[in-house]
Amino acid sequence: MNPTRLFDLVTYQITNFEKEISLARKENGNWKTYSSLNLKKIADSLSLGLLAIGIQSGDKVAIISENRPEWNFLDLALQQIGAISVPMYPTISSEDYAYIFDHAEISHIFAGDSQIYQKAAAVAEERKIFSFDTLEGVAHWTEVLDKGESGDLAVLETCKQKVKPDDLFTIIYTSGTTGRPKGVMLSHNNVLSNVLSVSKYFVPEPGISKALSFLPLCHIYERTGFYCFLYLGYSIYYAESMDKIADNLKEVQPHMFNTVPRLLEKVYDKIVAKGYELTGIKKQLFFWALNLGMKYEPNQNMGAWYDFQLKLANKLIFSKWREALGGNITQISCGASALQPRLARVFWAAQIKVCEGYGLTETSPVVTASVPSHEEIRIGWVGKLMDDVEVKIADDGEILVKGPNVMLGYFKQPELTDQVLQDGWFHTGDIGELDGRFMKITDRKKEMFKTSGGKYIAPQVMENKFKESVLIEQLIVVGEGKNYPAALIVPNFDGLRDYCSRKGIPYTSDEEMIKRSDILEKYQMEVDGFNKFFGRWEQVKQFRLLPSSWGIDSGELTPTLKLKRKVIHEKYAQEIAAIYQS
Repeated sequence: MNPTRLFDLVTYQITNFEKEISLARKENGNWKTYSSLNLKKIADSLSLGLLAIGIQSGDKVAIISENRPEWNFLDLALQQIGAISVPMYPTISSEDYAYIFDHAEISHIFAGDSQIYQKAAAVAEERKIFSFDTLEGVAHWTEVLDKGESGDLAVLETCKQKVKPDDLFTIIYTSGTTGRPKGVMLSHNNVLSNVLSVSKYFVPEPGISKALSFLPLCHIYERTGFYCFLYLGYSIYYAESMDKIADNLKEVQPHMFNTVPRLLEKVYDKIVAKGYELTGIKKQLFFWALNLGMKYEPNQNMGAWYDFQLKLANKLIFSKWREALGGNITQISCGASALQPRLARVFWAAQIKVCEGYGLTETSPVVTASVPSHEEIRIGWVGKLMDDVEVKIADDGEILVKGPNVMLGYFKQPELTDQVLQDGWFHTGDIGELDGRFMKITDRKKEMFKTSGGKYIAPQVMENKFKESVLIEQLIVVGEGKNYPAALIVPNFDGLRDYCSRKGIPYTSDEEMIKRSDILEKYQMEVDGFNKFFGRWEQVKQFRLLPSSWGIDSGELTPTLKLKRKVIHEKYAQEIAAIYQS
């Protein structure tokens, strides 16, 4: 029998798989694991403990932590008593914490480590805080767990029976690229309907496969992924950190993971950087295989000669790529922003099935997903509509979505809810097109801008194309209200060092190199080369090179690694002004 509320997934896993390892996290150099039965026992005791400290149905509780099993224990425990979880990014500011604590009417806070605790405590006011790490003078989460150990399971069962599929279970404050975050209200049925639909697109074998998790659980993408893994009986291993993903992949040897395009770009850039370090025939073979992969079309007959070459490339070169990912990967789910088509091609050529999807927090999140088969995959498209999801394209190209996955609304913002939810259709703010049940995203409606000549510019499409250059790591297209588009470019400094080495140019420092006339000339050539793919009104006429990368901590990227355009425009206002004054 299929579950009807998210916490039912634990019982479902026990009934169908009873995993010896349901969750795992490294502690002091060793993997600490939890079975399906452990997961249920801890969640049940924690539910009773939460009741014992006065948390009731409808109360709002903040979870601020990196990925770890305690996150899941608390999430499930809150659901079972009808309390509302409010997950928050560990990386946001105390000011954002304060806003969400007040707006969401938070009663209790659970913080992961010392750094998060200190940020939260500074603005917590009278709210009670518990920590997941053991911190001196701070109440530990196990104090709540202990209070529930001897509790009455019959009381918990009564609480669970009162929770209905359409009940609110979480409020997720979207990170947003501009303005104050909005509280997206999701019900059990919103997310569970998505879990049951999306799980049909997963190919690793249920009950015996492993997944590595590293995207933040506070984002609905990875959280729905967690529920999918739970439903399919996958063992979930939490990566130690973003820096340790490569090590953990080799160690865990997972069958799948979820990621975002920026991380795949980094993986690819590291692979290419190693290719540049090779010499002689090895270097020639590496770039021969790479160029071969760039031409790959998964759903087309590429011909006997191409197939023979690709088989050789897989044996000599691409096999090492698969080993670096642990050797067992059968599927990588990729979402949150657009994936460069060339990366999709080369990974598929290397027998690494990268499956793009599309969705939003407001849609729980998946609207479309790609089936990892050569017949079904379409490079440059974001897959097929979920079985129970409807999409129509508005007259202005905007994607409208209807289905059981569409949110209840924005918390305490009915006017904003009415703007995006009209006649049951959610207005996504994205521009796209449909071909049967296949969908393509062309840009963000809110990110498109007009030049002073009245021509529309779709920056995301252009940025993705320019980033195909091995010399460009990050790029933003600017020029709203100006007479032409321009760009701020963060060089790929590893690629630049290699270029300088090959050309006999002495490399001093990043700051000095981007000012050299010969380097600027090289970047002009790169820009000119990619400009050919766009109409004359779209072409980047001027650019500025920047000496340092954009990041989450420095404020230019959201936690899912999207550009915060408003922040970048404000931070580099002088550089942008200088472009148009020259």
